[in-house]
Amino acid sequence: MNPLCQGLMSLQSELESRLCKEFLESEVRVSVSGNHATIDVTSDKFETLNRVQRQQSVYACINDLIQSGDLHAVVINAHTASEI
Repeated sequence: MNPLCQGLMSLQSELESRLCKEFLESEVRVSVSGNHATIDVTSDKFETLNRVQRQQSVYACINDLIQSGDLHAVVINAHTASEI
């Protein structure tokens, strides 16, 4: 596999793994382009959280990747199933 593609798949796999562990029984979708990611999480865990708190709970799973520079930009869409 092309090393660039392998790196993207590794980052995508790492993000998916972390998010699926944190948000059990939730729908998690991740797309990666370079060091940018779009993360969609649909979870009942967000039911009592406001928008900022939802994003903070997602960032908590990936903050070290942002700090290291492996992940530069993130778009987070965090919803409950009833909001979709």
